[in-house]
Amino acid sequence: MGHNHSHNHTHSQSDLKGRNLFISILLNILITVAQVIGGLISGSLALLSDALHNFSDVISLVVSYIAEKLSKRKASFQKTFGYKRAEILAAFINASTLIIVAVLLIIEAVERFQNPQEIESNLVIWLSLIAILGNGFSVLLLKKDSEANMNMKSAYLHLLTDMMASVAVLIGGILMKFYQLYWVDSVLTFVIAVYLIWMGFDLLKDSTKVLMLFTPDSTPINKIVDEINKFESIKNVHHVHIWQLNEEEIHLEAHIDFNEDITLSQFDIILHKIENLVLHKYDINHVNIQPEFGKDDAKDVIVQD
Repeated sequence: MGHNHSHNHTHSQSDLKGRNLFISILLNILITVAQVIGGLISGSLALLSDALHNFSDVISLVVSYIAEKLSKRKASFQKTFGYKRAEILAAFINASTLIIVAVLLIIEAVERFQNPQEIESNLVIWLSLIAILGNGFSVLLLKKDSEANMNMKSAYLHLLTDMMASVAVLIGGILMKFYQLYWVDSVLTFVIAVYLIWMGFDLLKDSTKVLMLFTPDSTPINKIVDEINKFESIKNVHHVHIWQLNEEEIHLEAHIDFNEDITLSQFDIILHKIENLVLHKYDINHVNIQPEFGKDDAKDVIVQD
């Protein structure tokens, strides 16, 4: 067996992630309250839709915040992996809520389009500007961490799409104020919803793959097996499993059949070479190898357990 650990995130970076998420939660609570009040007073569906999306942002940010805190908990006898998958689960939940909210918005938009109502555009304009500033600041806070963390990306996408929704609401408010095009409110709501589905689907797909223990798309199993087979003394590599535990860990598990009944020290030398190969070439940082000699079992690369 062998294990290579390659963790780049320090405790200070993790604390910073938590702080940025907490600030974003407070900002979105304020924005949501303001938009609900403003939407009810003005009669703007787009503003209420944006408030609903902001409320989903608050929930998603709280989920992300809890998951980020849980992921730092240590492993135990009952939880040998700790809560390392908490952030992946949060990403899955947040991506799902993005799509659910989008479907609700489409239903509301169609109903309102059939019965357009006059809207207090001045209030819509001012509240959308506030939302753009608040969400824009939150987007900047989370942008860096979203590039390397699926959980943070899910929170970032919620905020980014909401900022864009607020921009659409602002444009709609201006068109309603100067041109009395009240149907624009419903059309913009529909466009916002379609965009949410498009953004949420990719994240939902990626997080599902991790939760289902699928091999990462960028990891070529056949190529890795071929390269390991070239090592001296190795007869066959089989029963291979490669999966992504979380953002920082990719695991490789395999059985290796040797040509000779080698010693444990000889095996350790070969194992070290395998670890270096898969770490530096394929970013696999956890390796678990079962050595075999003359064992009568299935020798296929992929074997159904």
